[in-house]
Amino acid sequence: MSGARYLEIAEALRTAILDGEYPVGALLPSESDLAARWSVSRGTVRQAVGLLASDGLIGSRQGARRVVLRQELRHSFQQLHSFAQWGRAMGCEVAGRIITRTARGATAEEAARLGTAPGSEVLYVVRLRLLDGEPVMVERTVYTEWVAPFVRALPDDVVSIMNSLAEDAGVVAHYGEHLIDAVPAGSEDARLLQVRRGSPLLRQRHLTNTATGRPIEWTDDRYRAGSVAFSVSNSAAAAPLARHAGPDVAPPRGGRTE
Repeated sequence: MSGARYLEIAEALRTAILDGEYPVGALLPSESDLAARWSVSRGTVRQAVGLLASDGLIGSRQGARRVVLRQELRHSFQQLHSFAQWGRAMGCEVAGRIITRTARGATAEEAARLGTAPGSEVLYVVRLRLLDGEPVMVERTVYTEWVAPFVRALPDDVVSIMNSLAEDAGVVAHYGEHLIDAVPAGSEDARLLQVRRGSPLLRQRHLTNTATGRPIEWTDDRYRAGSVAFSVSNSAAAAPLARHAGPDVAPPRGGRTE
């Protein structure tokens, strides 16, 4: 019961922060006050605020009242938005900087995703994305050959490549497939995102197509921990949630699924 209670308290505090009840810089009530409000032990409260601290929403200093550091930035998959559109919707100043642009042959995975032959020429672009001047995400994108000339012509500080493709070339994204996992920061990620090598990063890989299903890009986005939360809404009636076991997970006995 106490486990469920600390999750309930964490969610209530998270909602209060997002609703502005506790703005950035505000102090949360003390552990004893929170314990009295929910009629739980201080240990249960400590678990709840620890979750918010691990998300970067509040300060993690022990022995003191917690300070709200930021309000959560949620990225929903219900609508297909570019990073720039999403960031601006959150009220942030969005910026980007192209680090490298390289023409090379597609790897086997890239070719499979983009529906082309392995070794076919693609444009590989590494870009740093920033919100309010802070490095948030390293974007590694492979563009198909038919899109590459438009991307090559863009300036290094282009804010949104997808918006530019839509406005200048009539290439409009209509469908996105997303894969989400966690990876450790490599040397380049660590340098660009200003974190330690090996720090956990939230990775989102996605394939973007045109309305007719023609592939545009295959992207590997790596977000600094605590910089974003992805929002996914599921409906059993509209779209049952599919679960896929990893390569090292054995199927359940008897062939049953849960």
